[in-house]
Amino acid sequence: MKQKHHILVVEDEKHLGTIVKYNFEQEGYKVTLVDDGPTALSLVKGDPDAYDLVVLDLMLPGMSGYAVCEEIREQGILLPILILSARSLAEDRTRGFDCGANQYLTKPFDLDELFSRVKNLLRLHPKQVQAPIKPVVTKAVDVEFGRAKINFERYEVFVDDKEQKMTHKELQLLRYFIENEARVISRQELLAEVWDMSGEMQTRSVDQFMLRLRKIFELDPAKPKHFLTVRDAGYRFVAEPT
Repeated sequence: MKQKHHILVVEDEKHLGTIVKYNFEQEGYKVTLVDDGPTALSLVKGDPDAYDLVVLDLMLPGMSGYAVCEEIREQGILLPILILSARSLAEDRTRGFDCGANQYLTKPFDLDELFSRVKNLLRLHPKQVQAPIKPVVTKAVDVEFGRAKINFERYEVFVDDKEQKMTHKELQLLRYFIENEARVISRQELLAEVWDMSGEMQTRSVDQFMLRLRKIFELDPAKPKHFLTVRDAGYRFVAEPT
């Protein structure tokens, strides 16, 4: 018998939480519903293998969804997280992705869209705590280029032997570039593969994150040698510029 996917729903609006739980169960998922941040974090940290995905509200009692998401990522847990929030500003979405969320859906939402995003996340991130989908995490734990040394397993980044703090999403983007070295990658591809968002969506998140990568790794961010812009096409990563 095929085991059901287990979804942790974190929602303090009792009526909405009950509706989401009921509909997920009708789709065949196993669901645990909690209504505050500390409880959600305790469950995930206590047994991350117990869950396949987290649906996370932001405005929660005791601890915000941002803080929950950030703490989960700081623990090295790669469980997929879908933020479900009434906060719809661009800066809210950006902050959510910075904290390590994989998807962001605003309230009110369409159930079919929620189901679709959940199915895609479960397909793209099968039990990431045990078996990360990106081979670089297991095959290239230690990476060096230019002045940088990176250990993806320990979330450690050093440039000129000085440790750099990077968000989970920044590391995901960096990892994708390293996996696809020398290949021109479009913004649409990055949105789809790193942010799990439709390539048709218009967002400046990619450009903002590229500025951040250049600030961290380039000797002169205005004249990048590793993270290159290819006009009208996208970006290209070069580990050893000639």
